[in-house]
Amino acid sequence: MKLINSTVAAAVLALGSIAAGSAHADTVIFNNALAANATVALGVNDDGSLNTATGNVAQNSSRTGLAYNFGTPESSNWQDSTSPGCFCEGWGVSVNGTTSGYANVSTDGGPVNLSFGAATGVGPTSVTTLAALTSLAGLTVTHAYAVSGATSALFQSTVTIRNDTGATVNDVKYVRVMDWDIPPTEFAEYVTIKGTATTTLLEKSHNNGFNTANPLNDFGPRDPATVDVDFTDNGIDDHGAYFRFNFGSLDDGEEYTFSIFYGAAGNEADALAAVAAADIELYSFGQSSDGGEITGSPATFIFGFSGVGGIPVGEVPEPGSLALVGLALAGLCYARRRQQA
Repeated sequence: MKLINSTVAAAVLALGSIAAGSAHADTVIFNNALAANATVALGVNDDGSLNTATGNVAQNSSRTGLAYNFGTPESSNWQDSTSPGCFCEGWGVSVNGTTSGYANVSTDGGPVNLSFGAATGVGPTSVTTLAALTSLAGLTVTHAYAVSGATSALFQSTVTIRNDTGATVNDVKYVRVMDWDIPPTEFAEYVTIKGTATTTLLEKSHNNGFNTANPLNDFGPRDPATVDVDFTDNGIDDHGAYFRFNFGSLDDGEEYTFSIFYGAAGNEADALAAVAAADIELYSFGQSSDGGEITGSPATFIFGFSGVGGIPVGEVPEPGSLALVGLALAGLCYARRRQQA
């Protein structure tokens, strides 16, 4: 949602003195304050991307991105879904069609045109990162990660893109991309994407998890059949999910806020229940091909969004009502184009 906030946080002002590429502290957070009782873990870098080596808990990788505990109360068995083989998970923002900043450990070699300090609000279950475009310091992006209030199966990252540049910025785009590496078949998984048809601010989606996080560039899909459409259990392949949004324009002092979700459940039914509980509008599942069968077990990993102009997937109407929904969305898109003109 768009918000106007007349108070510029002191942390935002402090970014002017932060050098690009500053040292990382990074952290791993859990969906339970007692890590021994946790089932999901998230490794967050200070630039806001995932896949951190600091405090790594994964037993199938040297970094933690999005991990699930396959163990028992007596013993942990953390298996990661985004870091094996390639630390390919990241985000990027661009404005005016010319200026971008982005971060992805492997695909983009780390942060590009971003200034940031150490993460703040670090606790067992939450962490907040703040970054600014180095070449346009008044354009900031905050990622506030915490356990979702809707279900402990999910982490929710509240993302705020704020414009304090002194002028209106246009064509505000945001990318989030990840390479799924689902255990125990880390490089041979099934991928699902749902919600593309009803997410009005979605500009591009497909299954290339190795894509750059730079919104001004797109390497294209691994499978052309996945571009800008819903698909179920695409694979078996080593692939992921790419989403690019366009939030239009932001006046000086204006911000746009939306949410990203990361999580995991023991099977597909529980993952769908988590998606519905959190009112997620657009999502991707990553699932193992263990045994060559699509079961959603031993875990289904979740990557989703809300606040991006969509309809919560649990509320998507039956096919007989889709024509009416299409007319409504067409009206919204037309109104949005006129506003940007």
